[in-house]
Amino acid sequence: MTLLLSDTIAAISTPLGEGGIGIVRVSGPAAFTVAERLFRGAAPASELPSHRPTLGRIVDPATNAPVDQVLLTLFRAPHSYTGEDTAEISGHGGIVVTRRVLELCVSHGARLARPGEFTERAFLNGKIDLAQAEAVIDTIRAKSQAGLRVAIGQLEGRLSDRLKTVRHHLLELMAHIEATIDFPDDVEEPVTGVTLGAIDAALEEIRRLLDTAEAGRVYREGIGVAIAGKPNVGKSSLMNALLRDARAIVTEVPGTTRDLLEESLTLGGIPLRLVDTAGLRATEDVVERIGVGRAKEALQDADLVLLVLDRSRPLDAEDRDAWATVRGKRLLVVLNQADLPPAWTPEDLNVHLDGFPPADALETSLSTGAGLPELEERIKATALGGGIEPAQVYVSNVRHRAALDAAAESLEEARATVTGGLPLDLVGNDVKAAAERLAEVTGESVTEDVITEIFQRFCVGK
Repeated sequence: MTLLLSDTIAAISTPLGEGGIGIVRVSGPAAFTVAERLFRGAAPASELPSHRPTLGRIVDPATNAPVDQVLLTLFRAPHSYTGEDTAEISGHGGIVVTRRVLELCVSHGARLARPGEFTERAFLNGKIDLAQAEAVIDTIRAKSQAGLRVAIGQLEGRLSDRLKTVRHHLLELMAHIEATIDFPDDVEEPVTGVTLGAIDAALEEIRRLLDTAEAGRVYREGIGVAIAGKPNVGKSSLMNALLRDARAIVTEVPGTTRDLLEESLTLGGIPLRLVDTAGLRATEDVVERIGVGRAKEALQDADLVLLVLDRSRPLDAEDRDAWATVRGKRLLVVLNQADLPPAWTPEDLNVHLDGFPPADALETSLSTGAGLPELEERIKATALGGGIEPAQVYVSNVRHRAALDAAAESLEEARATVTGGLPLDLVGNDVKAAAERLAEVTGESVTEDVITEIFQRFCVGK
């Protein structure tokens, strides 16, 4: 790799703006030299103990003018986040003062860090593997407690440990195969049953991890939920009920909602991007027609659609048009106004709405709140593909999922090669390919371009 660790980097590690504290982090071989040039305290910075904050001042060496009163904490290598000598200057939180401290660090031996460069150095110095490094940004960007638990589990190395165990067994099998090929007189060829057993064990573990991928993605990224239906069936009321807030305007006038209204909430640990759409109907009103067009676009992008029907009013052509628009989507149907006399039964739906499955309909009353808890549970279960609960180990990253899919494919090919009685070296090639794919997740086998792409997603200072 051409990535250099011989220079010293600096960045602001707290959000810019007014706050209780502003931290400038300096890491690299000259970190303590930079700190000593700027810090004035009870002792020179280079003589301060590791991991212990010391009160002092940051001054401009050119004029000896004080810049800020700070706490300086040194972290001596390798016992630091990056594995290098690191100095953290904790001063008063403010844009001007924190930037001035950073400017002095840069003018006295450091350079500005790239996005994610501190964590990148932690990876390159062997403090964390690549999956753990990616979990750092997932921890920062977690949108719910459940998403945070998923990220922390990966940060602690739970996924990496599982994958390293699988890879270790594959490497053992590969070594035995290669030894058999290189030294046929000294090493016995592995028994077919033993070879298949090792391949199947690895394949089963990888498939178990892949089974968590969809739920992991949902907890990490959340899902988009669009509320659809003809005008005046309770779409905005449903949005307000889920938000527990009167966010959308609700009137008895059809067509009140003419544009998309989007809000975020967390439901059972799942981040939801909730979109209230204009009523689906043919209209001559220019503005409403634009709103209907935007509604259809939102429905195309949604991961889940909530189709609202009014139980107290007869089904009509507009209901059928709404059903035709959302048909084929991942769908839950909300039968609103269940507290009023019904105009039809759920079983009537598959008569009036061609191909409608009545089992997917849930009766609610948004005016009384009846059925809302059940609807929320159905949304959660549908989003997770059957109600998967948070597990200790998740595959939540698209890159990881692709690598595991490829590893599983290689192992399936290896199995077919064994059962087909083909040469042993072909089996070894497939097993090796699977092991390399697993190594891509943890960074034991990864290109510089992948590393660069990953850390560019980080914020500066992390």
